[in-house]
Amino acid sequence: MVQVVTDKDFEVETKEGLSITDFWATWCGPCRMQSPVLEEIDEEMGEQVKIVKMDVDENQKTAASFGIMSIPTLLVKKDGEVVEKLIGYHGKEQIEEVIAKYK
Repeated sequence: MVQVVTDKDFEVETKEGLSITDFWATWCGPCRMQSPVLEEIDEEMGEQVKIVKMDVDENQKTAASFGIMSIPTLLVKKDGEVVEKLIGYHGKEQIEEVIAKYK
């Protein structure tokens, strides 16, 4: 299950291994399209990648620190370091290709 993170626990939850943070907001249509894709990847890939969601309206500090200007934005981190940033909606195959590069 995709975990919800906040400004307080973001760094801890994305510090080790491969993680994807979905920066989103409840009012964002493309964000609502992105969510089921990430849920499906999370179910299929389990331990290979940790997927978390962060509501940018409620957690502006973290979003600002990574320069998140558009949503949805997927922030890909490997062992705590940002390795890729995907802006806008991305399909399952596109996201799986990015995961394959870093696992």
